[in-house]
Amino acid sequence: MKTLIQLNDFKREYKALKTEINAAIKRVLQSGWYILGPEGEAFEKEMAAYLGVKYCVAVGNGTDAITLALIAQGVGEGDEVITTNLTAFPTITGITRSGAQAVTADIDPHTGLINPAEIEKLITKKTKAIVPVHLYGQMCDIKPIMAIARKYNLIVVEDCAQAIGARQGAKTAGTIGTAGCLSFYPTKNLGAFGDGGAVITNSKQVYQKLLMLRNYGQRVRYYHDEQGINSRLDELQAAILRVKLKHLPNMIERRREIARFYDTHLKNID
Repeated sequence: MKTLIQLNDFKREYKALKTEINAAIKRVLQSGWYILGPEGEAFEKEMAAYLGVKYCVAVGNGTDAITLALIAQGVGEGDEVITTNLTAFPTITGITRSGAQAVTADIDPHTGLINPAEIEKLITKKTKAIVPVHLYGQMCDIKPIMAIARKYNLIVVEDCAQAIGARQGAKTAGTIGTAGCLSFYPTKNLGAFGDGGAVITNSKQVYQKLLMLRNYGQRVRYYHDEQGINSRLDELQAAILRVKLKHLPNMIERRREIARFYDTHLKNID
């Protein structure tokens, strides 16, 4: 008899953290504060501390994170942004919604990640940014990418949707470029109970711009410095993510254990 092994089991995940998650949800409901409140602020600080970066701005989803990270750094109409040809479509959507054109570079066939040698071939006078995508929990070869960016004065926005917490030496994914973009879609290793995302950065200027862009371009309520959009992580999702963030190192290690199990038992299959 064949047994179906589920790729994701959200009910099982909830059951393991049920007491903490229920308490977090109750805390939000009793507060009566559902948008841009204390849970969101606390989560942003905790997320930034976990990743070792100065600032975190929570937004509605990972796609918005890419769009806003690019716009906050001046990317727009007439610009080109180089990314990988092996990525989820939202990476491309995030780029094109900024007004820029996405240009795709080929991958390293051994890793499935963008090949730095292919990036430089695609640079033109219109190139404004590079969006390397860290996939499957592994980081791109980021050092040569940053060297190319410095050489041509380009912005680097890391797509870390599938690599939250991944490291190269002392640096975590998303903290090496000018900004990093996170997704908290339920299937991610740090998943909300709905949509969610964030942009991380060490730039105070980018941080302040993002705060406006995610909330209709407001710096002060009802004073709109620019257009902006509505992309705000709600308090319920922030509270749930705060719970799960505490357990993220253990959850990542459990994923590694499962991966090692499959490696061991499938290595002799042709």
